[in-house]
Amino acid sequence: MSQSIKEHVLEEIKKAMRAQEKDRLMVLRLISSEIKRIEVDERIQLDTARELAVLDKMQKQRRDSFSQFTAAGREDLAAKEQFEMDIIQTFMPAALTDAEIRQLIEAAIKESSATSPQEMGKVMAILKPKLQGRADIGQVSAQVKNLLAGN
Repeated sequence: MSQSIKEHVLEEIKKAMRAQEKDRLMVLRLISSEIKRIEVDERIQLDTARELAVLDKMQKQRRDSFSQFTAAGREDLAAKEQFEMDIIQTFMPAALTDAEIRQLIEAAIKESSATSPQEMGKVMAILKPKLQGRADIGQVSAQVKNLLAGN
């Protein structure tokens, strides 16, 4: 049986402590504390899908910060965000290719029988669990909208 993301993060924390990698350790502790915070707040044990959603959200926050820091010319802070994104990415599943994403979108449109952009919610409800942590949902959403609009 494969270990959960939480267990994997805890193992990596131990390795980082032994290797005295302070920056990496800080990011790993951020991941661990975010997972624990949700488990305590909601009094549940997170499953892998929910753990991926947490990592996905953390990744998105860092992408947004990275683009803002880059636009403001703060390369020092942008580099820190990039470092954090790289570490978070190690716990995410492999990203899907554009062709694989397009195939999943087309299958979801067919499955939901959506014909217009107003029915985009049906398609996204099918896609989101399949793409969680493997693709940028914002970009996928734009692709779905274009396909449903007939572009």
